[in-house]
Amino acid sequence: MAGIRLVNVNKTFPGNVTVIPGLDLEIKDKEFVILVGPSGCGKSTTLRMIAGLESISSGDLYIGDKRVNDTAPKDRDIAMVFQSYALYPHMSVYNNLAFGLKLRGVPKDEIDKKVKEAAKMLDIEKYLERKPRALSGGQRQRVALGRAMVRSPQVFLLDEPLSNLDAKLRGEMRTSISRLHKSLGVTFVYVTHDQVEAMTMADRIVVMKDGVIQQYDTPKNLYHSPINTFVAGFIGSPRMNLFPAHVSKVKNKIMLKADAYSFDAPASLSALLDGYIDRDVTLGVRPEDIHAEEFYMGLDNTLKINVTVDMAEMMGAELYAYFELAGERMISRIPSRMSVSEKDTLPLAIDLNKIHIFDKETGKSIRV
Repeated sequence: MAGIRLVNVNKTFPGNVTVIPGLDLEIKDKEFVILVGPSGCGKSTTLRMIAGLESISSGDLYIGDKRVNDTAPKDRDIAMVFQSYALYPHMSVYNNLAFGLKLRGVPKDEIDKKVKEAAKMLDIEKYLERKPRALSGGQRQRVALGRAMVRSPQVFLLDEPLSNLDAKLRGEMRTSISRLHKSLGVTFVYVTHDQVEAMTMADRIVVMKDGVIQQYDTPKNLYHSPINTFVAGFIGSPRMNLFPAHVSKVKNKIMLKADAYSFDAPASLSALLDGYIDRDVTLGVRPEDIHAEEFYMGLDNTLKINVTVDMAEMMGAELYAYFELAGERMISRIPSRMSVSEKDTLPLAIDLNKIHIFDKETGKSIRV
């Protein structure tokens, strides 16, 4: 068993610079957990502390049932895959895969078996005699994964392993890594700044900001039930639209006013808004829940708006229409077969059953 627990873990650098003020995190055995957040949020520092490459200032770190604060990296039964691949340029792929096992004194026939099994699983068998310089970026990353695999670790740590690849290769490698996790049945902890990677690969995602966990949940729950405006704005591509509104009560009805538009609060949120009468809130709506007029038939609770398009981006099957509402720039995701250009007037309908409401002061969802 190789679950991971961080208990009130703090990391302070010289000069009294605290990047992790007190982190509590539990990763289950065989789980694929991804740490995401903006640059400087502490995700890579957290991974490096798990690896033993960065010391812990205070708190406790457990891998399995063992406290490993003072355990050397080589004794933690982990394998790490880096962004830079870190391959030996003068060695063949075979020898890159075998090198760590040779250092451990593993018998030659066992090394050969492990190397060939890993090469087959990663589809790099035909490259075993090549040097890294003769490989593409995707092939080099497979070699880096294979080198970690042959050690049969309990935990894989991956630090932005796909950031040097082009978009097509990133898509292919996402599939390969997900398949590898299922095949090996061990714990994966993965750091990325790319929330698309996180949404497509993870069992659970840790969203971090300033060294603090904002939300730790499944991709589905993060997308549909963000706990605050930071998570709402960070998870999703394009991001969730966020804009101000005012809450009032008119003839026993809870009303919301955003810009020039007033509308009844959705029934599911009315009771929660009772404590927000005469207060400002932040509304959130996903771009796909702002529908073009000809496509919102059948929705039973919409706010119809007419907007001026600032910019239109063709994305293939979809088109992103940018406009302004309540002083905020908004995005609608509509079918690309529509003809939409800059400065066009575009009739849209916001699906009010899909809106999110956040406390303006704290940024927290009113559902929390």
